[in-house]
Amino acid sequence: MTSAEPSPLAGRREWVGLAVLGVPVFLIAMDFSVLYLAIPRLTVDLAPTGIQQLWIVDVYGFVIAGFLVTMGTIGDRIGRKKPLLFGAALFGIASVAAAFSASPEMLIASRALLGVAGAAVMPSVLALVIGMFTDEKQRSRAIAIYLACFMGGLTLGPLVGGVLLEYFWWGSVFLVSLPGIVLLLAFGPFLLPDQKVHQSGKVDPVSVVLSLAAILPFVYGLKGLARYGWGWFPAVALAFGLAVGVVFVQRQRHLEQPLLDLRLFGNRTFSAATALFFTTALVGAGVSLLVNLYLQNVAGLTPLAAGLLLLLPNVLMIAGNLATPPVANHVRPAYLIAGGLVVAGVGYLGFTLADSTSGPGMIFIAMCVVMLGTAPLAALCNHLAMGAVPADKAGSGASIVQTTTELALGLGIATLGTLGTAVYRSNMEGALGALPADAANAARESVDRAVEAAGQLPSGQGGGLLAAARDAFTSGVHVVGVVSAIFYAGMAVLAVRAFRQVRNTQGGDARELEQEPTLVAEGEAANET
Repeated sequence: MTSAEPSPLAGRREWVGLAVLGVPVFLIAMDFSVLYLAIPRLTVDLAPTGIQQLWIVDVYGFVIAGFLVTMGTIGDRIGRKKPLLFGAALFGIASVAAAFSASPEMLIASRALLGVAGAAVMPSVLALVIGMFTDEKQRSRAIAIYLACFMGGLTLGPLVGGVLLEYFWWGSVFLVSLPGIVLLLAFGPFLLPDQKVHQSGKVDPVSVVLSLAAILPFVYGLKGLARYGWGWFPAVALAFGLAVGVVFVQRQRHLEQPLLDLRLFGNRTFSAATALFFTTALVGAGVSLLVNLYLQNVAGLTPLAAGLLLLLPNVLMIAGNLATPPVANHVRPAYLIAGGLVVAGVGYLGFTLADSTSGPGMIFIAMCVVMLGTAPLAALCNHLAMGAVPADKAGSGASIVQTTTELALGLGIATLGTLGTAVYRSNMEGALGALPADAANAARESVDRAVEAAGQLPSGQGGGLLAAARDAFTSGVHVVGVVSAIFYAGMAVLAVRAFRQVRNTQGGDARELEQEPTLVAEGEAANET
């Protein structure tokens, strides 16, 4: 009989290091959302065109998605601390440049640099966390804290932006990150390990170009289709990205040191966890768009009120993330994740109980249930996926999970958002006959255009159009809620099938990658006795 040596427990240095790592995670997440409230003011100062305004908002996410794989692999080759500190320094410089931009072009370039910096930081942070916490229980708790920092940044971004804009100019939303960056650069070199993995070989520059040429057009195409519907240019960008992606994959199969190790997808635990992340992000992005539209255009809330209402569901998600690891010590991850997904699916079915006159209450309750039910997946799938990846591929594994999530966010808006819009338009057709042509065309496009058009019509016509638009959009929310519940039911089945041999916070099948498993499945443990 053989028994595995117990992993050493992390001490005070590692936990303080985790606190330092939480700073860039929080700031990068906050930068995804902090800009939205500043758009009206910077538009007055910089006078960007409509296209430039879209690039100011979108280029950050585009560049992060494009560079994640490359930066994750570089971290695997040269050590994770160097890309992290480089990314943090670049993030600080780019933040200052963005804050004091004198033209739309300068702001777009600064936001692109912020994206490069974010792509350098994100996989490095997760890979460092995995390396610093080798005990499974501690690692599970550390990943939950990492996710809580990310969710906290997303949640507080709009609030922080609102407070800063109340007292300062629009550039202040970028400068808020500087104290945290200074903290990381001051203490990171001493508190964080370098985690060099002694991988030989250089990064293949052709693969880097191909990965960018595949991901950037693909993400651009998804966002274009989501924003404007089917058009030739977004469709061509999407097709081009897919075609280059095929070339990229073929090249990786023949390289001795690939930029993206496709063998990772041969690992059942890693593949299933990544698939669950992808589907969760896809559904979440589409639903988030429709819920915000419902709260503002059907329930009649202001943007600020809608944002404040959705704070509690996000807080419940954070609390659920932090509470999951102790529970996972006693309940198998397969059943904990699947049970949470069933609960979240019930929450999505709760969308069907909302109507156009019930106010925000039902949607609010449903979102609380959804976020609380999704928390076990968010907390454990990172742990399972990264535990199934060899130590020398941790950066690549982290970048795959994060890139998959970025792609799913765009695809979710393009699919579920489009589905909700299609149901809305179908139900609106019968209510447009007696309206002026301009009002009818506007109402046919979207519910927010319908609300605007209703305000410009005589009270009788306007009231009828408003009621019809709200009923039609609510029907779209019902359909998307049911479809989301079906997705989550399928995910629950996948979780049980993929993780059923994983016991408590230990499990996985990383040995498929010729790496001693960080996570041990029951079947493998039996073979060793």
